[in-house]
Amino acid sequence: MFKRIAALLLSVSMVAGLAACSNTTTTTSTAPDGSNGDDATASDYKVAMITDYGDITDQSFNQTTYEACKAFCDANNIQFSYYKPNGDNTAERVAMVDAAVADGYNVIVMPGYAFGGTIVEASEQYPEVKFVALDVAAGDILEAGVPLQGEEYDYNPDNWNVKDYYYSDNVYCAVYQEELCGYMAGYAAVKLGYTHLGFLGGMAVPAVMRYGYGFVQGVDAAAAELGIGDSVTVEYVYGNQFNGDADITSYMDNWYQTLGVEVVFACGGGIYTSAAEAAAKVDGKVIGVDVDQAAIIDAYGAGMTVTSAMKGLAPTTQHILEEIILNDNWSSYAGQIETLGLVSGDDPEANYVQLPMESTQWDDNFTQDNYKDLVAAMFDGEITVSNDTTVEPEANATVITVNPYGNIK
Repeated sequence: MFKRIAALLLSVSMVAGLAACSNTTTTTSTAPDGSNGDDATASDYKVAMITDYGDITDQSFNQTTYEACKAFCDANNIQFSYYKPNGDNTAERVAMVDAAVADGYNVIVMPGYAFGGTIVEASEQYPEVKFVALDVAAGDILEAGVPLQGEEYDYNPDNWNVKDYYYSDNVYCAVYQEELCGYMAGYAAVKLGYTHLGFLGGMAVPAVMRYGYGFVQGVDAAAAELGIGDSVTVEYVYGNQFNGDADITSYMDNWYQTLGVEVVFACGGGIYTSAAEAAAKVDGKVIGVDVDQAAIIDAYGAGMTVTSAMKGLAPTTQHILEEIILNDNWSSYAGQIETLGLVSGDDPEANYVQLPMESTQWDDNFTQDNYKDLVAAMFDGEITVSNDTTVEPEANATVITVNPYGNIK
Protein backbone atom coordinates (compact mmCIF):
# COMPACT_ATOMS: atom_id res chain seq x y z
CA MET A 1 0.00 0.00 0.00
CA PHE A 2 2.82 2.36 0.80
CA LYS A 3 5.19 1.69 -2.09
CA ARG A 4 4.33 4.84 -3.99
CA ILE A 5 7.43 6.89 -3.41
CA ALA A 6 9.09 6.30 -6.76
CA ALA A 7 5.92 6.90 -8.72
CA LEU A 8 5.09 10.02 -6.78
CA LEU A 9 8.56 11.48 -7.14
CA LEU A 10 8.37 10.94 -10.88
CA SER A 11 5.09 12.81 -11.06
CA VAL A 12 6.33 15.51 -8.71
CA SER A 13 9.39 16.07 -10.88
CA MET A 14 7.06 17.07 -13.70
CA VAL A 15 5.46 19.85 -11.69
CA ALA A 16 6.86 23.16 -12.97
CA GLY A 17 6.49 26.86 -12.45
CA LEU A 18 6.37 27.41 -8.71
CA ALA A 19 4.58 30.72 -8.33
CA ALA A 20 5.40 33.54 -5.96
CA CYS A 21 3.37 33.33 -2.74
CA SER A 22 0.81 35.72 -1.32
CA ASN A 23 -2.01 35.57 1.19
CA THR A 24 -4.52 34.55 -1.46
CA THR A 25 -4.83 31.55 -3.72
CA THR A 26 -1.93 31.58 -6.13
CA THR A 27 -1.80 28.29 -8.01
CA THR A 28 -4.89 26.48 -9.15
CA SER A 29 -5.32 23.15 -10.88
CA THR A 30 -8.68 22.52 -12.50
CA ALA A 31 -10.13 19.83 -14.69
CA PRO A 32 -9.78 20.56 -18.41
CA ASP A 33 -13.50 21.20 -18.80
CA GLY A 34 -13.58 23.64 -15.87
CA SER A 35 -15.23 21.15 -13.52
CA ASN A 36 -13.50 19.25 -10.72
CA GLY A 37 -13.33 16.09 -12.79
CA ASP A 38 -15.62 13.47 -14.22
CA ASP A 39 -15.67 11.08 -11.28
CA ALA A 40 -18.75 11.62 -9.13
CA THR A 41 -16.89 11.20 -5.85
CA ALA A 42 -13.85 13.22 -6.88
CA SER A 43 -16.04 16.06 -8.11
CA ASP A 44 -17.16 16.65 -4.52
CA TYR A 45 -13.67 17.72 -3.47
CA LYS A 46 -11.41 20.74 -3.84
CA VAL A 47 -7.97 20.60 -2.24
CA ALA A 48 -6.16 23.51 -0.61
CA MET A 49 -2.76 23.61 1.05
CA ILE A 50 -1.69 26.22 3.60
CA THR A 51 1.97 26.98 4.19
CA ASP A 52 3.34 27.41 7.69
CA TYR A 53 6.05 30.04 8.26
CA GLY A 54 7.79 29.31 4.95
CA ASP A 55 6.78 29.23 1.32
CA ILE A 56 6.55 26.71 -1.49
CA THR A 57 10.15 27.27 -2.56
CA ASP A 58 11.67 26.27 0.81
CA GLN A 59 13.07 22.95 -0.47
CA SER A 60 11.51 21.35 2.60
CA PHE A 61 8.08 20.87 4.17
CA ASN A 62 6.08 23.41 2.22
CA GLN A 63 7.53 22.77 -1.21
CA THR A 64 7.36 18.99 -0.87
CA THR A 65 3.76 19.07 0.30
CA TYR A 66 2.77 21.61 -2.34
CA GLU A 67 4.29 19.58 -5.15
CA ALA A 68 2.70 16.36 -3.90
CA CYS A 69 -0.74 17.99 -3.67
CA LYS A 70 -0.42 19.59 -7.07
CA ALA A 71 0.84 16.42 -8.75
CA PHE A 72 -2.06 14.42 -7.33
CA CYS A 73 -4.67 17.01 -8.23
CA ASP A 74 -3.31 17.52 -11.74
CA ALA A 75 -3.33 13.77 -12.34
CA ASN A 76 -6.89 13.37 -11.09
CA ASN A 77 -8.51 16.60 -12.35
CA ILE A 78 -9.08 17.96 -8.85
CA GLN A 79 -9.13 21.70 -8.23
CA PHE A 80 -6.19 22.81 -6.08
CA SER A 81 -4.85 26.05 -4.63
CA TYR A 82 -2.42 27.03 -1.93
CA TYR A 83 -2.54 29.85 0.59
CA LYS A 84 0.28 31.59 2.42
CA PRO A 85 -0.41 33.37 5.75
CA ASN A 86 0.74 36.95 6.20
CA GLY A 87 2.46 36.13 9.48
CA ASP A 88 3.85 33.27 11.54
CA ASN A 89 1.04 32.83 14.06
CA THR A 90 -2.12 30.82 14.54
CA ALA A 91 -4.44 33.74 13.82
CA GLU A 92 -2.94 34.21 10.35
CA ARG A 93 -3.05 30.49 9.62
CA VAL A 94 -6.70 30.29 10.72
CA ALA A 95 -7.42 33.26 8.47
CA MET A 96 -6.14 31.23 5.53
CA VAL A 97 -8.41 28.34 6.51
CA ASP A 98 -11.30 30.82 6.54
CA ALA A 99 -10.31 32.04 3.08
CA ALA A 100 -9.96 28.53 1.68
CA VAL A 101 -13.33 27.42 3.03
CA ALA A 102 -14.96 30.60 1.71
CA ASP A 103 -13.51 29.72 -1.70
CA GLY A 104 -15.13 26.29 -1.54
CA TYR A 105 -12.16 24.12 -0.59
CA ASN A 106 -13.13 21.17 1.59
CA VAL A 107 -9.86 19.21 1.91
CA ILE A 108 -7.14 21.30 3.56
CA VAL A 109 -3.56 20.05 3.87
CA MET A 110 -1.33 21.68 6.50
CA PRO A 111 2.38 20.79 6.90
CA GLY A 112 4.21 21.41 10.16
CA TYR A 113 3.85 21.33 13.94
CA ALA A 114 2.86 25.01 13.95
CA PHE A 115 -0.66 24.02 12.83
CA GLY A 116 -1.58 22.59 16.24
CA GLY A 117 -3.43 25.77 17.18
CA THR A 118 -5.08 25.97 13.77
CA ILE A 119 -6.54 22.50 14.24
CA VAL A 120 -7.89 23.41 17.67
CA GLU A 121 -9.61 26.51 16.32
CA ALA A 122 -10.70 25.45 12.84
CA SER A 123 -11.73 21.82 13.22
CA GLU A 124 -14.84 22.58 15.26
CA GLN A 125 -15.69 25.67 13.23
CA TYR A 126 -15.67 23.71 9.96
CA PRO A 127 -16.84 20.15 10.71
CA GLU A 128 -17.62 19.55 7.03
CA VAL A 129 -14.00 20.17 5.98
CA LYS A 130 -11.43 17.37 6.04
CA PHE A 131 -8.12 18.51 7.56
CA VAL A 132 -4.86 16.68 6.83
CA ALA A 133 -2.05 17.74 9.17
CA LEU A 134 1.49 16.52 8.56
CA ASP A 135 3.90 16.45 11.50
CA VAL A 136 1.28 17.65 13.98
CA ALA A 137 1.46 15.52 17.11
CA ALA A 138 -0.84 15.16 20.10
CA GLY A 139 1.46 17.41 22.11
CA ASP A 140 1.16 20.20 19.53
CA ILE A 141 -2.62 20.08 19.81
CA LEU A 142 -2.62 19.86 23.60
CA GLU A 143 -0.19 22.73 23.93
CA ALA A 144 -2.42 24.91 21.76
CA GLY A 145 -5.68 23.97 23.48
CA VAL A 146 -7.31 24.72 26.81
CA PRO A 147 -7.00 21.93 29.40
CA LEU A 148 -10.23 20.31 30.53
CA GLN A 149 -12.04 21.91 33.47
CA GLY A 150 -9.38 24.63 33.62
CA GLU A 151 -6.83 22.35 35.28
CA GLU A 152 -3.17 22.83 34.45
CA TYR A 153 -2.03 20.08 32.13
CA ASP A 154 1.06 18.26 33.38
CA TYR A 155 2.14 16.66 30.07
CA ASN A 156 2.01 13.16 31.53
CA PRO A 157 1.21 10.93 28.54
CA ASP A 158 -0.91 8.70 30.79
CA ASN A 159 -3.33 11.61 31.18
CA TRP A 160 -3.53 12.64 27.53
CA ASN A 161 -7.06 12.84 26.22
CA VAL A 162 -6.25 14.77 23.11
CA LYS A 163 -9.61 14.32 21.42
CA ASP A 164 -11.16 16.53 24.07
CA TYR A 165 -9.07 19.42 22.76
CA TYR A 166 -10.31 19.52 19.17
CA TYR A 167 -13.03 18.26 16.86
CA SER A 168 -11.24 15.09 15.78
CA ASP A 169 -13.89 13.64 13.45
CA ASN A 170 -12.59 15.71 10.54
CA VAL A 171 -8.83 15.67 11.23
CA TYR A 172 -6.08 13.22 10.26
CA CYS A 173 -2.59 13.80 11.63
CA ALA A 174 0.60 12.03 10.57
CA VAL A 175 3.80 12.14 12.58
CA TYR A 176 7.08 10.45 11.83
CA GLN A 177 9.77 8.48 13.61
CA GLU A 178 12.50 11.00 12.85
CA GLU A 179 14.79 9.31 15.34
CA LEU A 180 15.07 6.35 12.95
CA CYS A 181 16.32 8.24 9.89
CA GLY A 182 18.42 10.45 12.17
CA TYR A 183 20.05 7.26 13.44
CA MET A 184 20.61 6.04 9.88
CA ALA A 185 22.32 9.31 8.94
CA GLY A 186 24.59 9.35 12.00
CA TYR A 187 25.50 5.69 11.60
CA ALA A 188 26.26 6.16 7.89
CA ALA A 189 28.42 9.25 8.51
CA VAL A 190 30.73 7.45 10.93
CA LYS A 191 30.91 4.35 8.75
CA LEU A 192 31.87 6.65 5.88
CA GLY A 193 34.84 7.89 7.91
CA TYR A 194 33.70 11.08 9.68
CA THR A 195 34.70 11.34 13.32
CA HIS A 196 34.01 15.00 14.19
CA LEU A 197 30.37 15.76 13.52
CA GLY A 198 27.90 18.50 14.30
CA PHE A 199 24.14 18.72 14.76
CA LEU A 200 22.60 22.11 13.89
CA GLY A 201 18.90 21.95 14.76
CA GLY A 202 16.32 24.58 13.91
CA MET A 203 14.23 24.93 17.04
CA ALA A 204 14.17 22.48 19.94
CA VAL A 205 10.73 21.12 19.08
CA PRO A 206 10.04 17.38 19.40
CA ALA A 207 10.49 16.47 15.72
CA VAL A 208 13.86 18.23 15.50
CA MET A 209 14.96 16.77 18.81
CA ARG A 210 14.06 13.28 17.66
CA TYR A 211 16.20 13.77 14.57
CA GLY A 212 19.11 14.95 16.69
CA TYR A 213 18.83 12.31 19.37
CA GLY A 214 18.58 9.57 16.76
CA PHE A 215 21.62 11.04 15.01
CA VAL A 216 23.67 10.88 18.22
CA GLN A 217 22.60 7.28 18.80
CA GLY A 218 23.56 6.30 15.26
CA VAL A 219 26.97 7.97 15.57
CA ASP A 220 27.49 6.25 18.91
CA ALA A 221 26.52 2.81 17.59
CA ALA A 222 28.81 3.00 14.56
CA ALA A 223 31.70 4.28 16.68
CA ALA A 224 31.20 1.42 19.15
CA GLU A 225 31.20 -1.13 16.33
CA LEU A 226 34.41 0.31 14.90
CA GLY A 227 36.03 0.61 18.34
CA ILE A 228 36.72 4.35 17.88
CA GLY A 229 34.42 5.86 20.50
CA ASP A 230 37.26 7.79 22.14
CA SER A 231 37.96 9.67 18.92
CA VAL A 232 34.40 10.54 17.86
CA THR A 233 32.75 13.83 18.89
CA VAL A 234 29.38 15.42 18.16
CA GLU A 235 28.93 19.18 18.63
CA TYR A 236 25.23 19.88 19.30
CA VAL A 237 23.34 23.19 19.00
CA TYR A 238 20.00 24.74 17.97
CA GLY A 239 19.75 27.91 15.91
CA ASN A 240 16.39 28.72 17.55
CA GLN A 241 14.96 29.46 14.11
CA PHE A 242 14.29 27.60 10.88
CA ASN A 243 16.41 29.70 8.57
CA GLY A 244 20.07 30.47 8.23
CA ASP A 245 21.52 33.95 8.73
CA ALA A 246 24.86 35.69 9.22
CA ASP A 247 25.02 34.88 12.93
CA ILE A 248 24.44 31.17 12.42
CA THR A 249 26.85 31.07 9.50
CA SER A 250 29.51 32.65 11.73
CA TYR A 251 28.82 30.00 14.36
CA MET A 252 29.22 27.29 11.74
CA ASP A 253 32.45 28.93 10.52
CA ASN A 254 33.83 28.40 14.01
CA TRP A 255 32.78 24.75 13.99
CA TYR A 256 34.32 23.97 10.63
CA GLN A 257 37.40 26.20 10.80
CA THR A 258 38.33 26.23 14.49
CA LEU A 259 36.87 23.08 16.05
CA GLY A 260 37.57 20.96 12.99
CA VAL A 261 34.03 19.68 12.43
CA GLU A 262 33.91 17.65 9.22
CA VAL A 263 30.18 17.26 8.62
CA VAL A 264 27.08 19.00 10.04
CA PHE A 265 23.58 17.55 10.13
CA ALA A 266 21.59 20.72 9.30
CA CYS A 267 18.17 19.89 10.64
CA GLY A 268 15.52 22.57 10.31
CA GLY A 269 14.03 23.92 7.10
CA GLY A 270 16.26 26.56 5.53
CA ILE A 271 18.91 26.50 8.26
CA TYR A 272 21.01 24.34 5.93
CA THR A 273 22.10 27.55 4.15
CA SER A 274 24.31 28.58 7.05
CA ALA A 275 25.92 25.15 7.34
CA ALA A 276 26.49 24.99 3.58
CA GLU A 277 27.94 28.51 3.38
CA ALA A 278 30.41 27.69 6.13
CA ALA A 279 31.24 24.25 4.74
CA ALA A 280 32.00 25.68 1.30
CA LYS A 281 34.90 27.70 2.74
CA VAL A 282 36.80 24.62 3.95
CA ASP A 283 35.52 21.81 1.73
CA GLY A 284 33.31 20.63 4.58
CA LYS A 285 30.29 18.35 4.35
CA VAL A 286 26.57 18.66 5.20
CA ILE A 287 23.75 16.18 5.89
CA GLY A 288 20.30 17.25 4.68
CA VAL A 289 16.92 16.73 6.29
CA ASP A 290 13.24 15.95 5.60
CA VAL A 291 13.75 15.47 1.85
CA ASP A 292 16.72 14.67 -0.37
CA GLN A 293 18.50 18.03 -0.18
CA ALA A 294 21.56 17.04 -2.20
CA ALA A 295 20.65 19.22 -5.16
CA ILE A 296 20.33 22.43 -3.17
CA ILE A 297 23.20 21.76 -0.76
CA ASP A 298 25.57 20.72 -3.53
CA ALA A 299 24.90 24.06 -5.21
CA TYR A 300 27.25 25.46 -2.54
CA GLY A 301 29.95 22.96 -3.44
CA ALA A 302 29.99 19.84 -5.59
CA GLY A 303 29.75 16.68 -3.51
CA MET A 304 29.04 18.54 -0.27
CA THR A 305 26.05 16.39 0.73
CA VAL A 306 26.89 13.16 2.54
CA THR A 307 23.25 12.03 2.75
CA SER A 308 19.82 13.28 3.87
CA ALA A 309 17.61 12.01 6.69
CA MET A 310 14.26 11.88 4.92
CA LYS A 311 10.67 11.43 6.01
CA GLY A 312 7.80 10.64 3.69
CA LEU A 313 5.84 13.86 3.40
CA ALA A 314 5.11 13.29 -0.28
CA PRO A 315 3.94 9.66 -0.06
CA THR A 316 1.84 10.49 3.00
CA THR A 317 0.13 13.30 1.12
CA GLN A 318 -0.37 11.13 -1.94
CA HIS A 319 -1.77 8.25 0.07
CA ILE A 320 -4.24 10.21 2.19
CA LEU A 321 -5.57 12.18 -0.79
CA GLU A 322 -6.12 8.91 -2.64
CA GLU A 323 -7.97 7.51 0.36
CA ILE A 324 -10.15 10.59 0.77
CA ILE A 325 -10.89 11.44 -2.83
CA LEU A 326 -10.49 8.30 -4.92
CA ASN A 327 -11.32 5.55 -2.43
CA ASP A 328 -13.94 7.33 -0.29
CA ASN A 329 -12.22 5.90 2.78
CA TRP A 330 -12.00 8.91 5.10
CA SER A 331 -13.66 6.95 7.90
CA SER A 332 -10.52 4.82 8.28
CA TYR A 333 -8.38 7.89 8.98
CA ALA A 334 -10.57 10.46 10.70
CA GLY A 335 -9.47 11.11 14.26
CA GLN A 336 -6.14 9.34 13.89
CA ILE A 337 -2.76 10.67 14.89
CA GLU A 338 -0.73 8.08 13.02
CA THR A 339 2.97 7.47 13.60
CA LEU A 340 4.76 6.53 10.38
CA GLY A 341 8.14 4.88 10.19
CA LEU A 342 9.35 1.56 8.85
CA VAL A 343 6.91 -0.58 6.90
CA SER A 344 9.44 -2.85 5.16
CA GLY A 345 12.64 -4.56 6.19
CA ASP A 346 13.40 -5.60 2.61
CA ASP A 347 12.82 -2.40 0.64
CA PRO A 348 14.23 0.74 2.32
CA GLU A 349 12.59 2.97 -0.28
CA ALA A 350 9.15 1.77 0.81
CA ASN A 351 9.61 3.26 4.28
CA TYR A 352 8.42 6.60 5.58
CA VAL A 353 11.88 7.28 7.05
CA GLN A 354 14.98 6.59 4.99
CA LEU A 355 18.21 7.74 3.37
CA PRO A 356 18.26 8.53 -0.37
CA MET A 357 19.64 5.64 -2.42
CA GLU A 358 20.81 7.84 -5.28
CA SER A 359 22.58 10.76 -3.59
CA THR A 360 24.11 9.21 -0.46
CA GLN A 361 27.89 9.06 -0.80
CA TRP A 362 28.26 5.30 -0.52
CA ASP A 363 31.72 3.75 -0.48
CA ASP A 364 33.30 0.39 0.35
CA ASN A 365 33.01 1.11 4.07
CA PHE A 366 29.26 1.69 3.87
CA THR A 367 27.52 0.33 0.81
CA GLN A 368 23.89 0.21 -0.22
CA ASP A 369 23.85 -3.41 0.93
CA ASN A 370 25.19 -2.36 4.34
CA TYR A 371 22.41 0.22 4.54
CA LYS A 372 19.79 -2.39 3.63
CA ASP A 373 21.15 -4.65 6.37
CA LEU A 374 20.88 -1.75 8.84
CA VAL A 375 17.26 -1.07 7.89
CA ALA A 376 16.39 -4.77 8.15
CA ALA A 377 17.88 -4.91 11.65
CA MET A 378 15.89 -1.84 12.68
CA PHE A 379 12.70 -3.25 11.19
CA ASP A 380 13.19 -6.60 12.94
CA GLY A 381 13.81 -4.91 16.28
CA GLU A 382 17.45 -5.97 16.54
CA ILE A 383 18.32 -2.28 16.68
CA THR A 384 16.14 -0.01 18.77
CA VAL A 385 16.30 3.78 18.87
CA SER A 386 15.04 5.88 21.75
CA ASN A 387 12.65 8.75 21.00
CA ASP A 388 12.78 10.15 24.55
CA THR A 389 13.16 13.91 24.19
CA THR A 390 13.05 14.57 27.95
CA VAL A 391 16.74 13.80 28.39
CA GLU A 392 19.79 15.85 27.43
CA PRO A 393 21.51 15.14 24.08
CA GLU A 394 24.55 13.54 25.70
CA ALA A 395 22.34 10.96 27.42
CA ASN A 396 22.06 9.24 24.03
CA ALA A 397 25.79 8.48 23.87
CA THR A 398 27.68 5.61 25.48
CA VAL A 399 31.15 5.74 23.92
CA ILE A 400 31.39 9.07 22.06
CA THR A 401 31.64 12.66 23.33
CA VAL A 402 28.67 15.00 22.87
CA ASN A 403 29.12 18.73 23.48
CA PRO A 404 25.73 20.48 23.84
CA TYR A 405 25.60 24.27 23.43
CA GLY A 406 21.90 25.09 23.79
CA ASN A 407 20.70 27.82 21.42
CA ILE A 408 22.80 30.06 19.21
CA LYS A 409 20.21 32.84 19.46
